[in-house]
Amino acid sequence: MLFYAHSREDFGEDKWQTLSEHLEQVANLARIFASDFGAGDWGYAAGYRHDFGKATLEYLSRLRGNPQRVDHSTAGAQQVSRELKLGTLLAACIAGHHGGLPDGLSEEDSCLAARLRKSVPEIADSSFLSPLPVSPKLLPPFKLDEKRAGLQLAFFTRMIFSCLADADFLDTEKFLDPEKASRRSVFPEISDLSVKFFEGLGRKFKNTDPTLINSHRGEILRACLRMAEEPAGLFSLTVPTGGGKTISSLAFALEHALRKGLKRIIYVIPFTSIIEQNADVFRSFLGDDAVVEHHSAFDAGKRYGGGSEGQEFARRFELASENWDAPIVVTTGVQFFESIFAAKPSRCRKLHNLARSVIILDEAQMLPTRFLVPCVRAIEELAANYGSSIVLCTATQPSLRKTEGFRLGIEAPIREIVENPRALYEVFRRVRVENGGELDLPGLASLLVESAEALCIVNTRREAWELFKEVAEREGVFHLSALMCAEHRAQKLDEIKDRLRDGSVCRLVSTRLIEAGVDIDFPVVLRAVAGIDSIAQAAGRCNREGKLKSGRFIIFKMAGGNLPHDFRPPAETAAEIMLKHVDPLCLDAIDDYFRMLYWKYGDLLDEKQIISRFQESWREFFFPFRSVADDFEIIRESGESLLIPFDEKARKLIRELQYSEFPGTILRKLQRYVVQAPYGALSRLKREGAVSMTAGEVYPALTDQGLERFYDREIGLNVWEECPIEAESMII
Repeated sequence: MLFYAHSREDFGEDKWQTLSEHLEQVANLARIFASDFGAGDWGYAAGYRHDFGKATLEYLSRLRGNPQRVDHSTAGAQQVSRELKLGTLLAACIAGHHGGLPDGLSEEDSCLAARLRKSVPEIADSSFLSPLPVSPKLLPPFKLDEKRAGLQLAFFTRMIFSCLADADFLDTEKFLDPEKASRRSVFPEISDLSVKFFEGLGRKFKNTDPTLINSHRGEILRACLRMAEEPAGLFSLTVPTGGGKTISSLAFALEHALRKGLKRIIYVIPFTSIIEQNADVFRSFLGDDAVVEHHSAFDAGKRYGGGSEGQEFARRFELASENWDAPIVVTTGVQFFESIFAAKPSRCRKLHNLARSVIILDEAQMLPTRFLVPCVRAIEELAANYGSSIVLCTATQPSLRKTEGFRLGIEAPIREIVENPRALYEVFRRVRVENGGELDLPGLASLLVESAEALCIVNTRREAWELFKEVAEREGVFHLSALMCAEHRAQKLDEIKDRLRDGSVCRLVSTRLIEAGVDIDFPVVLRAVAGIDSIAQAAGRCNREGKLKSGRFIIFKMAGGNLPHDFRPPAETAAEIMLKHVDPLCLDAIDDYFRMLYWKYGDLLDEKQIISRFQESWREFFFPFRSVADDFEIIRESGESLLIPFDEKARKLIRELQYSEFPGTILRKLQRYVVQAPYGALSRLKREGAVSMTAGEVYPALTDQGLERFYDREIGLNVWEECPIEAESMII
């Protein structure tokens, strides 16, 4: 009797994919993926047993039309747990290859321990009960460190799970939708991209003025190329703003990948605005067919146009974002780290492609403090056991090395790429730092309007609104906060940039979102005291183009300011650093800041105790995969999502959403029209009849009348007078 893995309505049963064919193909593909980290036999075993439970009369009946659901994944998990000493690791992968990695032990029936005891349909063909063709070695292909064995084994399990999930998905897609499958893996090789990049770089330098700054940029580039010859591992690239970090880091990554046989380059960037800027720089050298952007704000259709070629590009890049099977991937820190600790197959299938990659952690100081230790451990694992090179790339290098005050830091050596970062800081310094002391609202307003062109960054949306009200009657005043939808902010930024370009009066009041890689240049910047990393980002908006001998950068304390709880330790630490260092942006001050901050946070650097939870489980191999995935949420919601009918495009999409069976695609297009309404504000807006519920009463949208009453063209969602909000409405 033949057993089948998949059927198609347009095929007769004689053309269905047989189970033996599917198992063998998935096993071979998973072996190829896992071979990148020396675990080919593990990948093969997972693939060979993953659909073992389809060799039953019950599943065959389901394929032939019986609607009764059949659990086909538990049988393979049980089988492999009996066959192999460490079979529990593979059992978790097989049990979760559709629904996601389960918790090892819990009170739920879905936990792995319960499923390994569960009664399952009988295997109806004894040939499927034959021994595994391969037998993975007793231990994973790396040395276990008993102090961190829990994370090592859990990480290894996730990587095998990734190999299995991706192989299963790709083989199934090849049978069910061969046309879609044909669009995958059609990207240029790293070697071709390297040639193209360095040819373009040569042309760029040929036309560059021989200034002192350009000379130093050239030295940074040459240092990157020299260090590219070093063995794979951990690196840091400490380059000040204006030092050509983006180009030099790409040069290192391409040369290093080529020399060390690494397979792809993954840029991890904290802000979508920087992602878009950097991706455009990469495309200018490498072409449109080389760079995959993966983040919520990316619209492939908009980026590549509506023609047939553009549509084909968009489809290809959307597919590549599923598993990062591309030479250059640019993504967010949230996507990167949350995927590493995820449980769902859709999030995890990309993980095996982190092996043997160059991973650039741009703005490395933005690693999430609450999850710093899990992130650091993941970085170490990738470098130590998966053949990857990690580059901590920033102007403000966090002190991630293990020290007396930070015992949980990185123990392995981190090689600095440039020879003298402190000297470079002096060369590229563009601002002089002033301590503005404590300022009340009128005093701050007076200081802001002293200059014809000035930017003031405060810590909360409420402070931004109050300061804007104080100066709104003056000439050329603008406001930016996340209570304005992204499309609104983009239009305002274009207007602001035009005024700065023309030399018109321009005073901007903003929350810290302006620090997120926004390419804007003011001669005077005022910054409310915050963490040194935020202060340094703000300083990057001052004299950014180096047109002045020195920009004026003023750090002040807001009188009566009530910082959100999460932001008090960084701000308090920064205040201490300012007492100790005349220049709080110098590298010694930054090093002191991070050391002091990490000491203060202590156990809160792993707020959800993720490492200890894995460590407690390692001897039984029952890891809390699903509960960790639920807990590992980098961005805490600061409000409730509200759709804004800001323009005709948004109104049209909101109307389509009302009647759509598949809202996901429309919601992605509406990302630029979403505001996080402060908690409590949405309820009030509903009571006022200003909000309608779309798509089955799930997604709230401001009505046209609500837009007119509650959405201001200068400040965005205006709920402050009638709906006061505490300082916890901090912009993230």
